[in-house]
Amino acid sequence: MKGFHQFLLSGVAVAAMIGCAASAMAQDAPVADEGGSDEIIVTAQKREQSLQDVPISMEVVSGERLADFAAVDFKAVQNYVPNVFVQQTNGNDTIYIRGFGSPPQNFSFDQAVSVYMDGIYAGKMRQALNPFFDVARVEVMRGPQGALYGKNTPAGAVSVVSASPTSIFEGAVTANYNFDLEGYDLTAYVSGPVSDTLSLRLATRLQNQDGYIENLGTGRDDPRNKLQLVRLSALWEPADGFDLSAKLEYSNYDRIGGLGVSSPVDTGQQPKLTRFTEENPLGREGYSNESVLASVNANVEIGSHTLTSITGYSWFKGHVTNYFDQQTPTGTIVENSVANKYPENFRQFSQEVRLLSPTGGTLEYVVGAYYDTARYNVNPFLYYNVLAFNIVSLNQLYFHQESRTLSAFGQATLRPFDGLRIIGSLRHTNTHKDGTFSGKLISGQIFRALTSASGSIRESLTDPSITVQYDLSRDLMVYAVYGRGSKSGGFVSNTLGTINSTFIYKPERSRNWEAGIKSTLWDGRATFNVSLYNTKFKNLQTSGYDPDTSSYITKNAASATAKGIEGSLRIAPSRYFDITGSAAYQDIKYDSYPDAPCLAGMTGTICDQSGGRLPYTSKFTGNVAVHGRVDVSDYKLDGTAVLGGRSGFFDSDDQSPLYGYQKGYAKLDLRIQFAPQDERWHVALVGKNLTDKLTTGSAFRLPVPITTSTRAILFVEPPRNIAIEAGVKF
Repeated sequence: MKGFHQFLLSGVAVAAMIGCAASAMAQDAPVADEGGSDEIIVTAQKREQSLQDVPISMEVVSGERLADFAAVDFKAVQNYVPNVFVQQTNGNDTIYIRGFGSPPQNFSFDQAVSVYMDGIYAGKMRQALNPFFDVARVEVMRGPQGALYGKNTPAGAVSVVSASPTSIFEGAVTANYNFDLEGYDLTAYVSGPVSDTLSLRLATRLQNQDGYIENLGTGRDDPRNKLQLVRLSALWEPADGFDLSAKLEYSNYDRIGGLGVSSPVDTGQQPKLTRFTEENPLGREGYSNESVLASVNANVEIGSHTLTSITGYSWFKGHVTNYFDQQTPTGTIVENSVANKYPENFRQFSQEVRLLSPTGGTLEYVVGAYYDTARYNVNPFLYYNVLAFNIVSLNQLYFHQESRTLSAFGQATLRPFDGLRIIGSLRHTNTHKDGTFSGKLISGQIFRALTSASGSIRESLTDPSITVQYDLSRDLMVYAVYGRGSKSGGFVSNTLGTINSTFIYKPERSRNWEAGIKSTLWDGRATFNVSLYNTKFKNLQTSGYDPDTSSYITKNAASATAKGIEGSLRIAPSRYFDITGSAAYQDIKYDSYPDAPCLAGMTGTICDQSGGRLPYTSKFTGNVAVHGRVDVSDYKLDGTAVLGGRSGFFDSDDQSPLYGYQKGYAKLDLRIQFAPQDERWHVALVGKNLTDKLTTGSAFRLPVPITTSTRAILFVEPPRNIAIEAGVKF
């Protein structure tokens, strides 16, 4: 009956979408001011600019689009942005852009794709685990962004801009009930002035939804998600030439249960929606995270210049507890042979100051300085029950890191004549890190030697870029970019047997050549952008699971190169219909990796992966979004369909062509909404993954003798699910 309901609702949604689009196309041809020429304003270069004027390969996802499909985490963004992939695990997800990212196995990694929340750097994914509520837009910048965005952006950067307080009173409440996850998602905000100079905005999100994987051992569906978010924003404008905004956000996320299911190791992936775990000896399986993010942004005009100060504080604590499916591919229940738990806590303070010159002259510039200090601890529990050796062992590791970063940066734009802009950027960064590592036996017998390590890192890195940008006409711009990026070195945080000689890994560096075209067509009703790139990494930081030794290997790979093409097209002939498509094709490989861990099918412990493909990379990614609208008297019917897909990719570290390969797929999301013309209320039907593709975000082999029955563990992503939504505005 549940499947029939899904089929019926999917059919209704598809039929409504087709009818909506057909009726929209049948509308009378619109006049110019009814076209889809809404300009997208971004702040990718620290100034407000039209997206079509920014010489960067980037995509923007609106807050409205994210809200339409109840997006919670960064996994949702990859449906709209080609060449972006989010590796999903039990609690340490990783963003990849153009095939480069920082693998999740080493918890202390800084990220190669860094996230910025309202201008605040979040180098750990858990700082901004659930950022997508009451959002204005998400800007995804591909390629190194070291000059303006700073450290740890050698692959790209993601900037999340939350909604700001308004000068008029307004508010909204939206409730979403998911039939398949059997739970609700509630969002609300209220915003408006409290005086002539001060405006406030209060937003919240509450979610309580069941899981989609039946756990035969606990009698529940995994993973159940409970989420509480609240953000208070203030905007103070006491005088002309001065404004101050402040935001305080609290997040409490609790996920009960895991994502991993068993699959054979001698066939292709066979993801399923059942698992079996017994939750001992480390307590309840799942992930918990509590975080605080605060920021104060002040702007003051000094003559014709603007001085900006951004102060940030972030803090989180949490833990992830992993058990692995004890149900073998043949259905036999085996012992709970291995488990781990990663308690961690983090705090960071940051300060940025920058000066912006006026625009429109022969020379304009941005100069500034940045400082942050952070403290991070992760103290994993590692449990082994190895029957072959008659060993039961519970260990705890202790990792502590303190870091400081200081950098100065600048960007100058020279306009020697109309239409030509030469942009030069430079950032110099000094990083200091101290780290310690140790371990102890909690109970049982020693499984692996317990070791200790300590180290100190002092680095000075310089990231330049040069861009030439030329307007061939008012609506056609071409650009070429050379840029460099870097990510600081660090320490191995959670691997048994770590010693001083294996404790430290070096910084990684990237360089990027890129050329592109941005065009506006049909009197603003269409845009077409395309870019070519060649991105090379040296000392690429890698971390992977070696099933033969049941250990993590963290080190610097020699070098890797990605080259490809990215493009996007938007056509909006009227307010009744628009279509947006974007796609990317890339070729990525290791240039040199002679001392790599061996892949599936190789023999030995060290192998040469030079010339091989990187994991978690698809050759092709793309999406198409179609929106149609029909007016019915004083009401309107809106339909939005988003089809996103990618070609096949290896999603296991050992790149097994069987259990470690996710075949290509396409997923369809649909939203059908009915509302009055003033949108003071709405009801909607929302379907996600209507193609019901069962896919995996990550995989690995659980080997003998760690278990008595070797098997693959697949981290399964959600199947088809359908929800109904209702909301009011006031």
